Amino acid sequence: MHLSKDEELRQIQRWLLITSILDLPGVILMGLGLYAVFGTDRSALPDIFYNQSIAFGAILMGGAIMAWALFKMVSLLKRRSEILTTGNT
Repeated sequence: MHLSKDEELRQIQRWLLITSILDLPGVILMGLGLYAVFGTDRSALPDIFYNQSIAFGAILMGGAIMAWALFKMVSLLKRRSEILTTGNT
């Protein structure tokens, strides 16, 4: 069953929103990890980030989540662009 152009565009918009929400923990982990490594006032962070390996792990995990979200968003935006330019369903 083929979706109409408007229905597919709505689904793409919905998945873009979901992907943005799922990307948020990655951004937070990346920020906390970078602040733990390069920040000057580490007392503002939770005690777990005093361990450098935890901080680097947070950077790595955050980066992986952000890379997945970027890949997903690019593919969704590419599909949306195809729909809008060709007009085919």
